[in-house]
Amino acid sequence: MVEDSKLSGFFKLSRDERVKKLMEVTGLGEEDLEPLINPGKVDLDILDHMIENVVGAMTLPLGIATNFKVNGKDYLIPMALEEPSVVAAASNAARMARELGGFTATDTGPIMIAQIQVVEVPTPHAAKNRIMENKEELLKFANEQDPILVRFGGGARDLRVRIIESSVGEMLVTELIVDTRDAMGANAVNTMAEALAPRIEKLTGGRVILRILSNLAEFRLVRVRATFDKELLGGEEVVRDIITAWAFAEADPYRCATHNKGIMNGIDAVVIATGNDFRAIEAGAHSYASVGGYSSLTKYERDIDGNLVGSIEIPMAVGLVGGATKVHPVARACVKILGVKTALELGHIIASVGLAQNLAALRALASEGIQKGHMALHARNVAATAGARGDQIDVIAERLVMEKNVKVERAKELLDEITN
Repeated sequence: MVEDSKLSGFFKLSRDERVKKLMEVTGLGEEDLEPLINPGKVDLDILDHMIENVVGAMTLPLGIATNFKVNGKDYLIPMALEEPSVVAAASNAARMARELGGFTATDTGPIMIAQIQVVEVPTPHAAKNRIMENKEELLKFANEQDPILVRFGGGARDLRVRIIESSVGEMLVTELIVDTRDAMGANAVNTMAEALAPRIEKLTGGRVILRILSNLAEFRLVRVRATFDKELLGGEEVVRDIITAWAFAEADPYRCATHNKGIMNGIDAVVIATGNDFRAIEAGAHSYASVGGYSSLTKYERDIDGNLVGSIEIPMAVGLVGGATKVHPVARACVKILGVKTALELGHIIASVGLAQNLAALRALASEGIQKGHMALHARNVAATAGARGDQIDVIAERLVMEKNVKVERAKELLDEITN
């Protein structure tokens, strides 16, 4: 945990100076941050055991979002992604939120769902009753599959049974509700489902096909709210227009797809940095947004003082135990920077970043337009693509923006002028 995440002028520092500042405020040493500072030194033998057919590594830029205060605690937040403006936008939104208390987060616990699909059930409704009659025995047997999880306070908590009509006929689905504690939980719930399958077959008289978790983690929600100062946002008119822009996303799935993608810009970046499964988070978020018709994961309102109040509710199945979070050295370093102790705390932070990123995007869209800030940062990428290096990048990027011609061809012309 850091004492203050409001690092004034952090973006103006050189990369080396940022690293020194990060060490200073986090108390971490160079050996802790080595995988971030020199990603090329990451041991390929470690990566070779993470996936198949490894030939190398793909390095993403990793930045630090500042200004975040979540539940009264300050955090510096690692974000790994290739898109310009996201880290800056999230940091700026967090700055506006912290003036009125920062982000307040709650959760529904680290609960995951495992599904056991049964077909060819002669009497589905009676089978459903038989499963529920044997519920305690089934839960006990499920917990015997993972005594370590149970020892840490987790384990199977409940089960439910649903009868589903499908294009290939009626299916009976038993759903096991499991507290996975600080693990994401995929392996734990899948193991339990596999073990229960034969017993479910015997009770139903049907045939089990799938035994797998659901990424629609409706019992693993994180809820975050924050109040953004109207004056820092640009005044009451900007507040009104942000709410109107959000209402567009609520009403139209074509707008909402991009609106929710903006939320995930922030969320995925932290999920990737901490070695968690961003595909699972994406699937859970968009499927949750689709319940009852695709809609925004965020809500915006105006309080009695005219300030903007934003909130988000989203499934957040992330973990600190197992997987890449424990294996990948960069992920381990990022978790150290965050200083988080539980998966729930990590979920609070990630959802807060999603809300901040969404607010920043809506503010830009409702005021000067998204391209002004985005293109200023994108110009640096264009300059680098054209071959610029060092101070040349900033000089060429400034000219591209001034000329409103952010193109590689023009960047190459400017680079020729400088070098010749």
